[in-house]
Amino acid sequence: MSLIDKDKPVISLSGVAQMLDAKSRTLRMYENKGLLPKHEGIDKKLYSINDIQTIIFVHYMASVKKINANGIKYILELLDTNMTQDEKDKIIQETEKLLEQTPSKEINELEVF
Repeated sequence: MSLIDKDKPVISLSGVAQMLDAKSRTLRMYENKGLLPKHEGIDKKLYSINDIQTIIFVHYMASVKKINANGIKYILELLDTNMTQDEKDKIIQETEKLLEQTPSKEINELEVF
């Protein structure tokens, strides 16, 4: 058993923004477009460690690859319906590595999405 429950939503959106060195309004925009994970029965919008990996994927697709919201929704749907959890995790981990290697000047915060 792990000491950390990676599925427990405990991190606020502003906390996630700080972790990613992104603007909170950018992540709110992703949230408003329905690109971020949702948790049933929780009034406050909190995210788990596993959710953060998905948010990193969304942020990379939007800010580095310039994929629009509909494209990202489609990619997420494909990942959810056509891949095992291990395959999906591998893709998300690879994306996280790519984002870490991308110079910050190449990561553009999106004003209009």
